[in-house]
Amino acid sequence: MPRAAKKAVTTDFKNFTPYKPKRGEEYMNEKQREHFRDILQKWKSELMQEVDRTVTHMKDEAANFPDPADRATQEEEFSLELRTRDRERKLIKKIDSTMERIEQDDYGFCDACGVEIGIKRLEARPTANLCIDCKTLDEIKEKQEMG
Repeated sequence: MPRAAKKAVTTDFKNFTPYKPKRGEEYMNEKQREHFRDILQKWKSELMQEVDRTVTHMKDEAANFPDPADRATQEEEFSLELRTRDRERKLIKKIDSTMERIEQDDYGFCDACGVEIGIKRLEARPTANLCIDCKTLDEIKEKQEMG
């Protein structure tokens, strides 16, 4: 089994303690913004480590196999890894823009309607910029356009 298939690449971030808001606490106060800043920084760090591992793996495993089938297998494995890294590169850019929103005190509110996105939704998807209702409508419209 190719090495890339052994470990499924994930864009999950599991190593955080859920935020427990206190009664009457203001939404997206400094403590909450710090909580999400930490989540995003850890997530970005994990993705960057994967990039480093991929580069090292591709350098170490690169070989000019005499057998065309072996060469093709290696090329396909590298192609899959690079595609995955490209998706993660885009995710890193989204994480960076989300961290910029935190710095501008614009984080946690829906881009479409302006309501609070919610702590639990943001913990599930820290880069979310739409509330669940607007996201659902967006997906319905997309599905209708695609047929």
